[in-house]
Amino acid sequence: MPIYQIIVLAAVQGLTEFLPISSTAHLALIPWLFHWQDPGLAFDVALHLGTLVAVGLFFFKTWVDIVLVALGAKPWFPSSGITAEEPENRVLLWYLMAATVPAGVAGWLFHEQVETTWRKPVVIAAAMILVALVMAWGEKVGRQRKELGAVGLADSLWIGLSQALALVPGVSRSGITITSGLLRHLTRQTAARFSFLLSTPIIAGAALKELHGFARHVPPEMKLPFALGVLVSAVVGYATIAYFLKYLQFGTFKIFVYYRVGFGIIVLALAFFFQLGTGF
Repeated sequence: MPIYQIIVLAAVQGLTEFLPISSTAHLALIPWLFHWQDPGLAFDVALHLGTLVAVGLFFFKTWVDIVLVALGAKPWFPSSGITAEEPENRVLLWYLMAATVPAGVAGWLFHEQVETTWRKPVVIAAAMILVALVMAWGEKVGRQRKELGAVGLADSLWIGLSQALALVPGVSRSGITITSGLLRHLTRQTAARFSFLLSTPIIAGAALKELHGFARHVPPEMKLPFALGVLVSAVVGYATIAYFLKYLQFGTFKIFVYYRVGFGIIVLALAFFFQLGTGF
């Protein structure tokens, strides 16, 4: 696998994992569009490890304080925004754990479909467009009044259930969970923070699931390039989280809605008019 392809795919993973535009869709469609060889399972694991490092580092202080407060201790990092005084913060860890369950169960039940039936250009394009419409609806009806300390169990379960839909390529885990947060009247930034916190165990679970035998799937000559993939994915992912959260202080999801619709239409056109939609 050429180095430039590794860098491109790793950068795409780091960028699209946290923006509401579907990393699965882009990683599946880019090799298809450019006729690149399938990078394989090992490379997919490497990219997920990179984004796991990114979200883990960015929210390290927040996770430490979430755990400490849940155990009845005082938070260590004032900048994390997690305080022991707010009752919801004391149970946020358990809410995040509960919200993780639906996606974990769905992943176990539909693993084969995710890797085969649903991984087609037409399915991905349709999901890109449909979720874009849902995102536009969430922007319109969400009252955006709840901060992280006000997120309750019902909010968490609603967002967790929506995360299970992200198994369908093109849906976007961040896109559907942030939109679900907006529908529960979370602010954009709060919905994004909760979505990213919720992504940590999911990304970790996906990576660890495939990590067994990882070294056996990587030829010796590819270990250094794959390490580069992890690094690029982590750096781009970290920068994307930082920029996206700042953007949401004043920006809306309109640009992502337009992008998803345009992307989906282009893929549908290629699939139907050029008969490229039978698979990757």
